[in-house]
Amino acid sequence: MTAPNDRRAELLAKVADHVLAEGLSAASLRPLAAAAGTSDRMLLYYFKDKGDLIAAALAELMTRLLARLEEALPPARLPSAALGDRLFDLATGEALWPYMRLWLEIAALSARGDPVCRLVGEGIGRGLLAWIAGRLDEGSGPALESTAFGVATSLEGRLVLHAVGIAGGGPART
Repeated sequence: MTAPNDRRAELLAKVADHVLAEGLSAASLRPLAAAAGTSDRMLLYYFKDKGDLIAAALAELMTRLLARLEEALPPARLPSAALGDRLFDLATGEALWPYMRLWLEIAALSARGDPVCRLVGEGIGRGLLAWIAGRLDEGSGPALESTAFGVATSLEGRLVLHAVGIAGGGPART
């Protein structure tokens, strides 16, 4: 027999996979349940409501993203320009582009006032800023935070342009 926490983790992994592949626009409760191989009622047994489920799935995906970044970019410190270029190359690569598409969707939904995306997006953003700051060889304290913010905002702008087919020398990956 599967322990409740194990079953919850198993369902969450499947829901996270679905959200990563299909995006939040396809994250209605029934399709999420189908992707997890269960019923919508069973999902709500393990998660308080749809918002709780989505928040947990996005947190799971953030953990996966940070693990992939750790694998792809060992903890060497780099100048901001080199780190930004390396992150853009990684972010638009096959392994990370699905995460970036989802990140852009979270940002757009946050801008439209979605409270779950706003809360989770802020956490993801702060996590990425801290990760970037930990990879920079420039500054300390507020100067380091400012440089990390600059790298992140440049990366975000480049990702938006890439998504619409402008940056990176060609059409965005889908």
